[in-house]
Amino acid sequence: MHRHRAWLRRGMAGLLASAALLAGVALAAEPVAVAITQAPAPPTSAAPGMSMVTFNLHHDREDWPARRKVILRELQALRPDAIALQEVIQKPHVRNQAAWLARKLGYDYQFVSTDPPGRFKRYGNALLTRRPVLARNDHLLAPLGDYRTVAHLRIDVDGQPVNVYATHLNERSDDSGSRIRGEQVADLLKFIATTSGTAPVVIAGDFNALVDAGDLSELRNHYGDSFGSVHVNNELAQVSTLNRHYYEAPSRIDHIFFQQDRLLAREARILFDQPYAEGRWASDHYGVWTRLQFAPSPGSPAATTP
Repeated sequence: MHRHRAWLRRGMAGLLASAALLAGVALAAEPVAVAITQAPAPPTSAAPGMSMVTFNLHHDREDWPARRKVILRELQALRPDAIALQEVIQKPHVRNQAAWLARKLGYDYQFVSTDPPGRFKRYGNALLTRRPVLARNDHLLAPLGDYRTVAHLRIDVDGQPVNVYATHLNERSDDSGSRIRGEQVADLLKFIATTSGTAPVVIAGDFNALVDAGDLSELRNHYGDSFGSVHVNNELAQVSTLNRHYYEAPSRIDHIFFQQDRLLAREARILFDQPYAEGRWASDHYGVWTRLQFAPSPGSPAATTP
């Protein structure tokens, strides 16, 4: 019995040696390339802050089912903390556009309209966020006959509350339009004062006015222009948020304003400024994306660093 076990051990050893030899011959005959990869370096930790997008959807014109796929893909890639949308529509056979995007993105959303719930068609503004919502409000802007609104969410950005507002002001380019926008800005600022508390403020939307227009002067007295702050040395007069395929002259009328004593604008760029197919665009507006950083508290080491 012992001799039989020994013979088995020697036989198994021989088989293993033969298998190893054959494997070696096979490897020598057909070299195998072994890819040696390093683990990706961890991303550089950015200073705490938030990102935001504003975009006029152009409601359901020009093949909305195709356009929404393009818009969704870009927003999925960016994953902004908050999104302000204008010209949002819902009607028979068109699900609320903000609700559709929010569901696809996994975001919370707020839609505000002067059209009451239950109407066959509702049109307005919306805010979407991937952050926890701490408070929400909406408001009809004066003058009420212009049917303009503002949506408000206070969101939790990694433990820091931030107020985000979305609006769309009067579109007329004459003196009457300028007067109405001035009244809307004054009412917007009052609404912000009553709803923002002590948290920093970001205001985004289609303002239908250049950033240095007199209509927006009261707003600019309190808040900074994120795109202009980032691109301060560039020729901003040639930057447009109106799609140049539809509008001849460049006009930057879509803005993201921020509270300058609480936030810093670090990055900003234009979105949806290229056709996704021949003759096809995401909207008649371009979008704006910005990254904001929380400003250091007075007296903190970061606040005193040159």
